[in-house]
Amino acid sequence: MKTYQANAQDRERGWQIVDAEGKTLGRLATQIANVLRGKHKPTYTPHVDVGDFVIVVNAEKVAVTGDKREDKLYWRHSGYPGGIRSRTLGDLLEKRPEEVIRRGGQGDAPPQPARPPAASQAQGLRRDRSTPTRHRSRRQLEIET
Repeated sequence: MKTYQANAQDRERGWQIVDAEGKTLGRLATQIANVLRGKHKPTYTPHVDVGDFVIVVNAEKVAVTGDKREDKLYWRHSGYPGGIRSRTLGDLLEKRPEEVIRRGGQGDAPPQPARPPAASQAQGLRRDRSTPTRHRSRRQLEIET
């Protein structure tokens, strides 16, 4: 019996909704990254993007432990000398909560040789500030933390 290898024609990509309210940030980001890569499916193949699309609602209500809201810093650099900027997790949650979820799952992407399919993984993540009732027809994903 041959080992099954998925290809782009065989893949079936569904939509899943994740309610981030009260969920721990790191655990949630890891589980979302696994769904985006397709590791929850029996047809998972590392070099093919077989993951589902994920819609995250209530990202601003994600839970963090300890003093991370004030102490954790997110850095960005403009590329110019002295162009480094930082924001705390609390500031980022107020202004762009979807960015916190995206950056949380960024570290779960595979290393460089396998990155091209995983680059499309970031396109499968949608952040929505509306209520979950808008996506009633989509499948709700229950994440155990």
